[in-house]
Amino acid sequence: MSVQKEIEVILTRQLAGYLTLPIFIIDPDGNLLYFNEPAQAILGRRFEDTGEMAADEWGSIFTPTDVDGRPLAVEELPIIIALRKHRPATKRLAIIGLDGTQRLIDVVAFPLDGVADRHLGAVAMFWETYQE
Repeated sequence: MSVQKEIEVILTRQLAGYLTLPIFIIDPDGNLLYFNEPAQAILGRRFEDTGEMAADEWGSIFTPTDVDGRPLAVEELPIIIALRKHRPATKRLAIIGLDGTQRLIDVVAFPLDGVADRHLGAVAMFWETYQE
């Protein structure tokens, strides 16, 4: 899946590498391109150990559910909504990290669009939260 990336994607990945906020980046097909080091603690594994993944793979291995435990389809995830509807999306949801730990997270996602209306994917920022 590793192909030459658009400059905006390269720069977004570079920026994510410098931030302490967990960040997850996908391409226009929904395939995982990168998640940064802070995301590793929540996702339960280092990016170097997972690498790029197809959308159906990452969308199911983290076992996303709503806050009541109802399984979420990939189409209900904020990053996929941002990707397909070209608008920001937010949601509180639960995931099971690759370390087997369930975590409640808040997610904010937005489309990643480049100059000349090039749709390059989407980005999600997320953090562990606690039930209020």
